[in-house]
Amino acid sequence: MKKLVLILVLACGLLVRLYKINTPLADWHSWRQADTAAVARNFVEKGYDLLHPRFDDLSSVPSGKENPEGWRFVEFPLYNATHALFFQAIEAVKPGLISFEAAGRLVSIISSILAALFLYLIVKRFWGWLLGILSLFFFLFLPYNIYYSRTILPGPMMLSLSLASVHFLLRAEEIKKKKEIILFLSLVLAAAAILVKPYAIFILLPSWAFIFISWFLRVKEKKSLLLASIGYALLSLLPFLVWRWWMRQFPEGIPANAWLLNMGNIRFRPAWWRWIFAERIGKLILGYWGVIFLGVGVALKRSWKKDLFFYFWLIGAFAYLSIFARGNVQHDYYQLVIVPVLAVFLARGFAFLSWPPKEHFHRLLSPAFSVLFLLFALAFSWYNVRGYYQINHPEIVEAGKAADSLLPPEAKVIAPYGGDTAFLYQTKRKGWPVVTGSMEEMLKLGATHYVSVNFDSTTNYLLQRCLVLGKSEKWVIIDLRSCDWEQKGGKQ
Repeated sequence: MKKLVLILVLACGLLVRLYKINTPLADWHSWRQADTAAVARNFVEKGYDLLHPRFDDLSSVPSGKENPEGWRFVEFPLYNATHALFFQAIEAVKPGLISFEAAGRLVSIISSILAALFLYLIVKRFWGWLLGILSLFFFLFLPYNIYYSRTILPGPMMLSLSLASVHFLLRAEEIKKKKEIILFLSLVLAAAAILVKPYAIFILLPSWAFIFISWFLRVKEKKSLLLASIGYALLSLLPFLVWRWWMRQFPEGIPANAWLLNMGNIRFRPAWWRWIFAERIGKLILGYWGVIFLGVGVALKRSWKKDLFFYFWLIGAFAYLSIFARGNVQHDYYQLVIVPVLAVFLARGFAFLSWPPKEHFHRLLSPAFSVLFLLFALAFSWYNVRGYYQINHPEIVEAGKAADSLLPPEAKVIAPYGGDTAFLYQTKRKGWPVVTGSMEEMLKLGATHYVSVNFDSTTNYLLQRCLVLGKSEKWVIIDLRSCDWEQKGGKQ
């Protein structure tokens, strides 16, 4: 019966993530998704060179340096390669079954379902089946997590690898045979998680601290265990450190990132507390009413021996929000890292309020209000998240399709969209998401065409001097190589 409940909850979690899976990549945070998907698309088109990932943006906007090769050095492109391979595998079976973007979303969805399963196994080990299944429920059905666990971003894969690593590390304590194999598997998964997204360390490090300390207190060979623990941590970090060293050889492909820490000195300022705990956690993720379950879950005392592991997670989550203060304020998808620990304490609070001690709570009203608060939390969170699925500017998709049909594959386009690469991605061409200089300078950089959905002064200037390859009320495609710059006004 318990296995059936587990399968049903996982299946429902999968189904809700299929909502609008085939929509074009122009929804919320499409700029970051487009950059991630572009790396995967380049793998499909040009081969799997994992040490030299490329995307479509040739501009100096991300790094401050011209990037004519289109290097994209952020996290190690394991997620991108998985996306590309998954798409090619589906194409080999039945061409045209799903879009390239849908394949990437499915990789994230599968990763999220696996993350949910490992979270269930971890919670079940400490707190039993009921809290395990409730943690699974909250992780799968928080509207915020539903949306971001089906976006083309490496976060869901990072969570699945991190939680799998923690599960197997805990599992190693319970078995006698093949312990070394389980530990090695945990080590490989931890290293992969940190490579996919280094923020995994805020889940892994608290877990290591609890597990290694608990082992240290029980064994006699403390020196050996201490050395083994240090070795485990260093080996988990080593591939990431090597990748970071390799990245430094391509500075034009490394986006500026120092601002993520504390740009504007926002850390612990009133605005930081408001954005993180009121707007993001309270409003967006928990839909206001979920704060009740979270507060009760954190304050509730059961067994310190069993509780301490998750309080270590909670400390790690706060450390993550504090260290990357500006990043968490600037981007709401950054809070994906803390969703597992939120789900755990939400489950604990909901369970207590639904089945409280009879001497303190009404046996009928308490569970009734718990369910009501849960419905309120999910409904109000969905109210805030539902707009994320919308495509607010469908004209970029339409213009992108037209550009792809009209322009040669080697064309390099200017697709101005305020620096956002979502429009450039739609054209399936390399180029610039913003005009970074005069047209003469852009031509010298290699620009061949101009695709615009905004009939501003620059577009109108080009319309008077250049050959128009395609035009509608919403977009225009211009051949920059055909322009007559001798007309009145000269070059722009």
